[in-house]
Amino acid sequence: MSHIEISEASSSKFIDIVAEGNPYKIHYNELGEGDQVVIMLHGSGPGATSWANFNRNIEPFVNAGYRIILLDCPGWGKSDPVVCTSSRSDLNAACIKGVMDGLDINTAHLIGNSMGGHSVVAFALSWPERVEKLILMGGGTGGPSQFVPMPTEGIKLIQALYRNPDIETLKKMMSVFVYDSSHLTEEMFQLRLDNMLSRKDHLENFVKSLEANPKQFPDFGPRLSEIQAHTLVVWGRDDRFVPMDIGLKLIRGIPNAQLHVFNNCGHWAQWEHADTFNRMVLDFLKH
Repeated sequence: MSHIEISEASSSKFIDIVAEGNPYKIHYNELGEGDQVVIMLHGSGPGATSWANFNRNIEPFVNAGYRIILLDCPGWGKSDPVVCTSSRSDLNAACIKGVMDGLDINTAHLIGNSMGGHSVVAFALSWPERVEKLILMGGGTGGPSQFVPMPTEGIKLIQALYRNPDIETLKKMMSVFVYDSSHLTEEMFQLRLDNMLSRKDHLENFVKSLEANPKQFPDFGPRLSEIQAHTLVVWGRDDRFVPMDIGLKLIRGIPNAQLHVFNNCGHWAQWEHADTFNRMVLDFLKH
């Protein structure tokens, strides 16, 4: 097998799409070749990109023969800015469809982390015939936890970071984002901060969006039974952003779903337990 260079710069691409009637220039990274496509979607933290979210997962998927699309939603990364006044889950879902249509991708496996989980569920509800399998980590439906006060500690810290984007506020958020923050390096913090500050418009627009509509991610709970796709739900037991009982709600609702819970794991299972996550998801996609 020829060695494929895996770098953000060499895989970086743009596509013009229309979503919900509006034009957007969307940034994505594309790697690997294969008949089966895996689309990965990031969470809602400031400075997040799908590359940053999934950098520990790309190579194993490419080596397993998948074509990988790491999509940046409007309002994140190098994608166009947006003030979202309705459902961000549905806007992101419409962007996934726009990108798939533009790249002539008929169906894909969808992996969503946090907000990305909400967004791929929205996609599966709107365009079920375009979905192969779903992998949801730390997200998939809105609505309250039965056990943890809402908004959660983590979500409050994300919102504080949008309003006050500095290194201290970032470290405070990241310290509860993962279970063991000793793995987070100064270089990672600096990279994330640089990402955030390079797009102040994204930060300001997120705050404006929240003011226009505090419920950016609707509760799809009542509609989960419509999803027929085989679904793997992955959670960290110590998730302080989206509590684990939301994962139980997902497998209660989605008929063909299973749940895997990692102990000693926060909101970033695909990064904190990358090796196990990669093996498990690749096995789930193959069988």
